[in-house]
Amino acid sequence: METEPPRRRPGSGPAGWWRRRSLRFRLTATASAVLALAVAASAYVFVGVLGNALAGTIDDEVYQRAREVVALADDGRLGDRIVTTDNTIVQVLDSSGRIVNATPGTDRLVPLLGADRRERAVRSGRPVFLDGRPYGIPGPLRARVLSADAGRTVIAARSFTEVQGSLTTTGHVLVVGTPLLLVLLAAASWLVIGRTLRPIALLRRGAAEISGTARARRLPVPESRDEVHSLATTLNDMLARLEAADARQRALISDASHELRSPLASIRLQLEVAISHPEGQDWRETAEGVLEDTMRLSRLAEDLLALARLDEGRTARREPVDLAALVERAVERHGVTGDIAPGVTVDGDALDLGRVLTNLVANAVRHATSTVVVALRAEPPGAGAPRSGSGSAPGRGSAGVARGGATGAGVAVLTVTDDGPGIPAEDRERVFDRFTRLDSARSRDEGGAGLGLAIVRDTVRAHGGTVHLEDAAPGLRAVVRLPLAAPETSR
Repeated sequence: METEPPRRRPGSGPAGWWRRRSLRFRLTATASAVLALAVAASAYVFVGVLGNALAGTIDDEVYQRAREVVALADDGRLGDRIVTTDNTIVQVLDSSGRIVNATPGTDRLVPLLGADRRERAVRSGRPVFLDGRPYGIPGPLRARVLSADAGRTVIAARSFTEVQGSLTTTGHVLVVGTPLLLVLLAAASWLVIGRTLRPIALLRRGAAEISGTARARRLPVPESRDEVHSLATTLNDMLARLEAADARQRALISDASHELRSPLASIRLQLEVAISHPEGQDWRETAEGVLEDTMRLSRLAEDLLALARLDEGRTARREPVDLAALVERAVERHGVTGDIAPGVTVDGDALDLGRVLTNLVANAVRHATSTVVVALRAEPPGAGAPRSGSGSAPGRGSAGVARGGATGAGVAVLTVTDDGPGIPAEDRERVFDRFTRLDSARSRDEGGAGLGLAIVRDTVRAHGGTVHLEDAAPGLRAVVRLPLAAPETSR
């Protein structure tokens, strides 16, 4: 029976071993490998260039001596003995290949090169190597062959042993010195990379020290203005946003618990009293009281769900919405005065925008003395801008304006004005915070839980717009600006 070969575990090969090494080790190893290749290539090129330079020097000297001998031979001034001062060996052969002149100590019977090699060397004009041991010269020789008048040939040669010795010595130095250099470079790379990665290690330790209950913790930011500095700054900004979100979440939970406690306590009290004294209890009145508190709980739950959806960024579907029709229905439902321009269309969700209208109009009706006016108009691009410092926190509402103005289709301006007591200028931003009520005259039953304007602001911002409050002299005016739908979308 054939057995299936064992499967190798993922990551068990060389690639897996490499991935399991530390970043410092991998960077050092990679840098060392690259340096080793670069140094080896440089050493190879250096030895080659050095050898060519030394051989070229010998070739030039040998050629110069050969030319001098050829010139003397052509002028008939060449004696029996040829004297050189640089240990160059010279043989002069006649047309029959017999040696007629030579330097002292040079073989006068056997030419350094045979007839065939002499002929090829003359035609090519290039230096040739030959073994000097048969002629009593240790090591190789570098020779040049030139032709002279009367069929004579001049052979000039010089020992190549010195060049070989120089190249051998250079090679030994490189063989011994290159590994030492690589070790030093690897150690330097290890130290430099370790110092470079030290801020990342500090970031890791700082992140490990941050617990789920920690407050206002930040990661260490290195002094150097490099990528690690940017990473630490970005992470600290993220921690700040998370802390702010956590603080908002805790405040929301605390405020919601406080708001839920009152109607629940009222329901419990009414039911306990009714059960304790059933004989004298007006059950219809009790039911109405419990129903009223239950409606408060229902409205609070709906508001909290709406805020949770907005906080999660789950904006509703985007489609052309006839804002003029929504405003007309809100005006009829609340019995207020309307000044509505027809055909004003925005991109958004009709239910969310309807909630914005309901909250603003209901708030105005609740605090108006006699009159509430709801107006809607369209402004072309660049015709107006929201007033700074009211109803829109810095850096938050402005983003909506940018998105709204980017369409180039203008903005829809919705205003809800009442002639009530108004709100002091220093409090017009604070009323958009969640669970905010400004005066004790607004009871919980009448004023709600303080989430209406918070829902308005978050919804308008999610639709790319802004909302702020301004003085109506007398009264208060809420101004909502939303980007108009693009013409192709509105059609």
